Amino acid sequence: MKINVTVNGTRYDRDVEPRMLLAYFLREELGLTGTHVGCDSSSCGCCVVALDGDRAVKSCTMFAVQANGHEITTVEGLEEGGKLHPLQQAFWDQHGLQCGYCTPGMLMTAYVMLKHKPKPSEAEIREAISGNLCRCTGYQNIVKAVQQAANELTAEPAAAAVGS
Repeated sequence: MKINVTVNGTRYDRDVEPRMLLAYFLREELGLTGTHVGCDSSSCGCCVVALDGDRAVKSCTMFAVQANGHEITTVEGLEEGGKLHPLQQAFWDQHGLQCGYCTPGMLMTAYVMLKHKPKPSEAEIREAISGNLCRCTGYQNIVKAVQQAANELTAEPAAAAVGS
């Protein structure tokens, strides 16, 4: 089937098998290997991507043809111009990753959650990431990282210096 999908701001027109999962389309057809596949059953959350910017979806249970006409953001699409997104920087700063396998899904889940809830409580963060499994960190530093990013993303920009 022919599909057109915009991924990280680039439009792609491709012919895909109707049964191809979105995760494999992203990884194998587009070379975007940041989307991880851990379970193929939606249990782990490693494959989360943003659909149309405001919906977190597990790409291992969505067919590529279901993405036809939609916009997908993967973890590769978070950074801009070589600069890490505040979430990515916060994961680095707060040591919110160890092995890193779950990190792309955690980042994308948090990214979508922060669009809907810019100033989440700790409980809201924990609820949002509850569909993502991490076997390494115990989640505390992931929560701290999301809190840091939320604070940074909602901070008022500093007033411009007079005469600059």
